[in-house]
Amino acid sequence: MTNQFNEKSTADEVLSGTDLKGKRFLITGISSGIGYETARSLVSRGASIIGTVRNLAKADVVTHTIHDAAKQGNGDIELIELDLASLQSVRDCADHLLANGQQFHAIIANAGIMATPFDRTVDGFELQFGTNYLGHFALINWIEPLLVDNGRVVILSSQAHRAADVDLDDPNFEQQAYDPFVAYGRSKTATTLFAVGFDKRYRSRGIRAASVMPGNSPTDLSRHFSQAGLQELLENVSKARAEANLPVAEFKEIPQAAATSVWAAVVADKDEIGSHYLEDCAVSPVNDTPNPFADGVMSYALNPIRAEQLWLKSEEMMQAIGFKL
Repeated sequence: MTNQFNEKSTADEVLSGTDLKGKRFLITGISSGIGYETARSLVSRGASIIGTVRNLAKADVVTHTIHDAAKQGNGDIELIELDLASLQSVRDCADHLLANGQQFHAIIANAGIMATPFDRTVDGFELQFGTNYLGHFALINWIEPLLVDNGRVVILSSQAHRAADVDLDDPNFEQQAYDPFVAYGRSKTATTLFAVGFDKRYRSRGIRAASVMPGNSPTDLSRHFSQAGLQELLENVSKARAEANLPVAEFKEIPQAAATSVWAAVVADKDEIGSHYLEDCAVSPVNDTPNPFADGVMSYALNPIRAEQLWLKSEEMMQAIGFKL
């Protein structure tokens, strides 16, 4: 797959010359950051977007730029309420979309939280696992009938997946001390494995799923870090990469961080990216170097056996509180 884009490309550059009139996308978490820019870039090319937000009143105020872009690009944007930390909210959102019946050409699972203090979702799951992974797992599976044949699913992961594999025996930190960054890493490994599992199940319909590392960018995702904690993290990243003789990690601007999401959802050859982990508008190589801040994807995050085990565990966890796929 030849590729003209790289880590410096922006979402607008990736979509340059692309007409998305008649294409529909569902994007979770569009009220700020990468999700906001992803939605703006797509509607400005004529796409129809359903964007999920936790607070409709707040989102109406902050998404005016997306609405302006939609008018100028002959696209349209509709907001729908969704709290990924509540499976009932996820079920309600899915039911609303199913009742509407309109199909999607791609789903971009963008919403997420990072390194939060220990907490649980409404349903009792560890907050990051429940929000970043399990909420998306339920939503995308419930609305799968709305995906067109040959559609795409793009699920945001993170370099932090390198920090920890999923723990299928204790996903909710009931038997071990909680570490916010380990919990974040596990949740992002889970999202990567979900893409592998979903891709396997639905490629017979031509649907392909991939996970995306957007790149580190100045969003409010890091709001749970103190200034000192964030500085310490950045110093640890620099030290780890220097020890491995890797180039200095650079922050991306938000338009650059949104580029791989739209590349995967629109531009890339879906059959070449299906089941893969993507970074800098390219398929990322496997790199099992035990360095949480190295480039590439850990092989455990792409393991199809592990993906199946996580899928079955997720169904079991949902069924235990009265929800079924």
